Amino acid sequence: MSQDLALPNGSSIEQATGHAGGHSKVSPNEIAMAVVIGRTSEFFDFFVYGTASVLVFPNLLFPEIDRLTATLYSFALFSLAFLARPIGSVIFMEIGRKLGRGVKLTIALFLLGISTAAISFLPGYSQIGYAAVYLLAACRIGQGLALAGAWDGLASLLALSAPDEKRGWYAMMPQLGAPFGFLLASGLFAFFVSALSTADFLDWGWRYPFFVAFAVNVVALFARLRLVMTEQFSELLDQRELRPTSVFEMIWAEGGKVIIGAFAPLATFALFHLVTIFPLSWVTLFSTQSPGEFLVTEMVGASIMIVTVIASGAIADKIGRRTLLGISAGLIAAFSFVAPLLLAGGVGGQTGFIMLGFGLLGLAFGQSSGAVASKFSSKYRYTGSALTSDLAWLVGAGFAPLVVLGLSSSFGIAAVGVYLLSGAACTLASLTFSRQLETVE
Repeated sequence: MSQDLALPNGSSIEQATGHAGGHSKVSPNEIAMAVVIGRTSEFFDFFVYGTASVLVFPNLLFPEIDRLTATLYSFALFSLAFLARPIGSVIFMEIGRKLGRGVKLTIALFLLGISTAAISFLPGYSQIGYAAVYLLAACRIGQGLALAGAWDGLASLLALSAPDEKRGWYAMMPQLGAPFGFLLASGLFAFFVSALSTADFLDWGWRYPFFVAFAVNVVALFARLRLVMTEQFSELLDQRELRPTSVFEMIWAEGGKVIIGAFAPLATFALFHLVTIFPLSWVTLFSTQSPGEFLVTEMVGASIMIVTVIASGAIADKIGRRTLLGISAGLIAAFSFVAPLLLAGGVGGQTGFIMLGFGLLGLAFGQSSGAVASKFSSKYRYTGSALTSDLAWLVGAGFAPLVVLGLSSSFGIAAVGVYLLSGAACTLASLTFSRQLETVE
């Protein structure tokens, strides 16, 4: 492994970070482990909230409204974190520049943990009325700000330090955090939904996953700080010029790359919520299948996603990351014609939708991070990649459950296919424009 991650001068990470006198070295395994742990904790928080948006918050906060409208309101609150993320990047980039990476990461992860844990104590509408909605909105905004601040450059370091023939493999590793986090969150909710009565689940059972999320964040914080705070790691980041810069300066210099990069993974991020959060709402509202059973089905799908995420690394190293992203967008476009039929096809069709959807998601999501963002110049790579990720999630995924559920309930399930097809078209257009821009340059 010591020769897999090469620095510009041809030396390995161990050679660049090793010091005489017995100082510790930053190994590729340590970086990969910190990345996976960090991303798993973030996605665990993400899916705990997303699942509660379907199973808990409509009843807890909007009991006097019909269930469909209450779920739409809940999804509107869900979107607040994505609106807050670009603002969080502006704030935390300044904290990182002035106080250092360790302080930035500590504040961000504690804010994430506190915002998540606070939700577990949230009173319902029956106790304090609509004030409960405002409290949840504040916590959700806190989660969004914190997720932006949790950007630590580890994923960029892992991918950029790899030799050309293994870039896709190392770019894949951070993406494993999504299915791992989904499995943990869905497993907890599936257990409590199945083991408790509806009254007990809505009273206290749903709160336990939010407590667990705080504990997971603490573990992730120390795992990442153990690496980020070392002198050797700081030197390695500096060698790669992965330093925060002013967001406004970066936009002025390379704002066009932010726009291209934000639209490149749109097909992936559209599919992301349409196989995780949205189908749970659809099944809960419009089918007889129990939420617990469907969560188990989704967990099987997430296991398939782990396999296809790993496969994406090997495939990308053969054909190129952007080529794989384009092929995946084409497959998602084809899937968009089948998806509505599967969702409307009862338990068997819904199971097929989940298995195919998660399989495609892993193939696309495994290489969605940095396929175009890697085109930033070294000075702006750290900040540019962070803001590009924020905007990609906002445009591609932030409003997906709200928009698709609203359109599907009004115009039919075919809206799922239209949404996926539009995301695929945006991805293909972005990749095409990116290639043309490179040719001009």
